[in-house]
Formats: sequence, structure tokens, C-alpha cells
Amino acid sequence: MENKSLDLESFFNKTYNHVEQKLDDKIPNIKMRNALRGGKRLRSLLAQLSFKTCTAGLESTSMYHKSLESSVSIELAHGASLVHDDIIDKDIERRGKPAFHVKEGVSKALLMGHQMLAQGFDIALSHGKEVAKLYVDSWNRVVSGEIDEVDFNKNGLSTKTSTKEQIFEAYNRIIDLKTAGLFASACKVGAIEANMTGDILKVFSDYGREIGLAYQLADDLVDLENGEVLNSVIIPLLNRLEKKPKIGLIKKRELKKTLAKNQDKIKQYYIDEIKKHVTRAEKLSNSNLIPNSNYKDLLTQAPKHIINRMLSEIKITI
Repeated sequence: MENKSLDLESFFNKTYNHVEQKLDDKIPNIKMRNALRGGKRLRSLLAQLSFKTCTAGLESTSMYHKSLESSVSIELAHGASLVHDDIIDKDIERRGKPAFHVKEGVSKALLMGHQMLAQGFDIALSHGKEVAKLYVDSWNRVVSGEIDEVDFNKNGLSTKTSTKEQIFEAYNRIIDLKTAGLFASACKVGAIEANMTGDILKVFSDYGREIGLAYQLADDLVDLENGEVLNSVIIPLLNRLEKKPKIGLIKKRELKKTLAKNQDKIKQYYIDEIKKHVTRAEKLSNSNLIPNSNYKDLLTQAPKHIINRMLSEIKITI
């Protein structure tokens, strides 16, 4: 039954534990489970919040556990993307520990990523054609975003990307594909598991996408403030702001100079964009298509809560 005294932090904490338990239940491979350890589970938390909002907390136990299974497939897809990202970006740490490819080798890491994807798809397929197609489409978007990012970092500015506005558009397109798409799918699958159909599915998909965009922008802003921007799509953007259209990566010394000159401008751009996407998500959460309940109130609170928690590291509140 619906909890009248529910607050967002309590809901997220309780749901996090349920997702972790379901991961342990559904993933027998110990190394695979270890590769997934330490994640925030934001996509899964939003999937479950979307699910509960649609059911108003009145779903059956079997429906809830089926919805948690979908969150396992989300975590497997996301985990696979992180394993592969660390190889591509040559990152040696993940969540404060050695990256999987550092511990097990690149070959095994690649295969583990593929195995995660296969197991995630197997779960999605068991939930029907609509969920399975959403899983495949979501992964295709993630890979497309990753390919765009690799090309963007390698080639810098093309003749078709010649203005600051076009650089920002290219950057936003990459984070929409690579990050926001999986947030969108997570919220949509939560609604699907609650037996929602029609226009409300687009509302939840758009809601997740706006949070995903805000989340990636906030993540990148934290990295910028901490000086961790090498191998990022920001580098071509910084080159353009400096009006020095170079190809490939720039030296760390030059990057620091560029950051220093444009720091306030870039920071304000990020803050403005983050606020824009959070506001859009909040507006979507108030759609008349979504049934009224305490969970709907939590849906409205979630975007700002998630983003402010991330930005607290650099002492910014939106």
C-alpha cells in the first residue's frame, strides 16, 4: 500500500537495497557482480520511482519483483558500457578501485561486457517484445554516442562544426545518446512494467532524458572544477572558445590556460543548462497523464535532489 509518510531519501535508500538484492539473485557470476559493485543505481532508482508513481504504490508483490528484474537488465547494460568505456578512455580506476580491465586484462573485460549485455537482454526478452526492443534500442544509442565521442575527440573540429553553438550542439548530441538515452529508457521501462501504455510512456521517457542530460552536465561540471577534463569532449569545445582550431588533444599546460581564460563563461553555461533540464523534468513530472499520489510528489522532487547531491562536491546548489 502507499506510504503516506514517504520521503525521497528513504525511498531511494530502501529501493537501492532491493535492487542490490535482486542483482545478487539474478547474477550468479561473482566477477560480474563485482564489476557492478559500488554504483549509485540512479537509473534503477528512477525506473522504480516511475513504476511506483504509475501504480501509486498499490502494485502486487509479483509486479514489483518483475519491475526489479528490469532494473537488473538496466544495470547490466550500464555496467557493460562502463567496462568498455574504461578500456577506450584508458582509465585505470572505477569507483575508487582498479578498473576491471586492469584487474582481469582487456580481453576478458571486453568479453565480460558482452556477457553482461547478453544476460541483460535475456532478462528484457523474458519481459516481452516491448521491453526487449527498448533494451536493444537503448544500447544502440549508447554505442552511437560512444562512437561519436571517439570521433569528436580524435578529429576535433570539422568543417561542419565551426561555431561555438555548433560545438555545444555536438556535445549535447553525444551526451543525449551516451547518457540521457539510458535514463529515458529506465523511466519508460518502469512505466511499462506498471502496465502503462500510450502517451504517458513518452512523458516518462522525456522525464528521464531531461534528468540524464542534467546529470551528465553536472558530472562534467564537477570534472571541470576539479581539473579532470583530459580525454573529454570538452577539449574541442575549449579549443574553439580559444579560437585555436587544432586537431586532436592539446597539451595539459595549454588546456589549463584555456580553462583559466574561459572558466567563468563555461561554468555559467553549465549551470544554466543544468537548470533548464531540471526545470523541464519537473514540469513533465506534473503531467496530468500521471496519476496523483505521494509518489508523483517524489517524482517532482527527484531531479533537483539528484543533481544537487552531485553538485554538492563543488559546493553548488541549483
